[in-house]
Amino acid sequence: MNWLAPAPYAGQPRRHPWEIPMLVLVILVGVGGYLLGVVMVSLGYLDTWFILILIAPLLIYLIRGLTYAMPRVNGVKMSPTQFPEGHQMVVEAARRFGLEHVPDAYVVLGNGTINAYAAGHGFRRFVVVYSDLFEIGGQARSPEALRFIIGHEVGHIAAGHVSYWRQLGSIVGMNIPVLGQALSRSMEYTADNHGYYHQPSGSPGAIGVLAAGKYMLTSVSFDEFADRATHERGFFTWVTNLQASHPVLTWRAAALRDRTGAGRMFFRPKHIVRGIGSGHVQKLAPTGPPPQFGGQPITGYPPPPNHPPPAVPQSPPGPPVDLHKPETDRSGDEESE
Repeated sequence: MNWLAPAPYAGQPRRHPWEIPMLVLVILVGVGGYLLGVVMVSLGYLDTWFILILIAPLLIYLIRGLTYAMPRVNGVKMSPTQFPEGHQMVVEAARRFGLEHVPDAYVVLGNGTINAYAAGHGFRRFVVVYSDLFEIGGQARSPEALRFIIGHEVGHIAAGHVSYWRQLGSIVGMNIPVLGQALSRSMEYTADNHGYYHQPSGSPGAIGVLAAGKYMLTSVSFDEFADRATHERGFFTWVTNLQASHPVLTWRAAALRDRTGAGRMFFRPKHIVRGIGSGHVQKLAPTGPPPQFGGQPITGYPPPPNHPPPAVPQSPPGPPVDLHKPETDRSGDEESE
């Protein structure tokens, strides 16, 4: 049996192709703005309090330290005896992504908030998961979704997104319109690639919980949701994605379903592509089931591969007809005079 090679984004996790170019642009613009601010303060064109931008790197260091301290003193640290399933997911993700050290992982009170994040301080890396996310890991819901989400967060660490200099660039970049948000979206796509590699079958559940919450995620049709990335169009939908730090959910779902290419950054996908897994998928018409005539699809709507066309129903044979007998009136076909 000859096995097809996996699609480009269905195998080993890959960095989104826009991530590094956007990072370079953000660094250039950020450093240029920093130097320009210093020069304008020294020449007296700006108030002296603008000199505070010089201590921005120190502020980032302090923020990272406080972010790390919060779960250490208020959260529950995952271990073989506390949240053992989540701890095992973190260990397995670190192993799959080739990390030298398993990051610390903490559970903090969510109070209804669905969230998780990865961060770092010094040489330490850690993951924080809000407690509500563990409710999707129960038997009645989707443990695969939780596994995908944890893979996504550990993927941020594996991709280097939580290092000091990367985080400094990201925070500065978020104050640069369009560029900062684009960098953030590309990083989220990269983390999604790691989450997919860690648990491909968790993609629908992860999108479901982000779209409808921890209780209603199973009511979300992944294909219908992803199809809307193509259907929903217009200027304001485009702007909504342009200013977002994360890819809009319909585009994100479409990217997780179509592993033949990277997620869309600026323009919606033009075609509906279905098939989760290897990425060997086909393009479909954007509307409902193909029209049929006589039990056969009309030309232009071929049936999917490996699915034979439906059989034409055969009616049972009627009684024999005497060709020599004169034809009688057929009731209902002609009006009587």
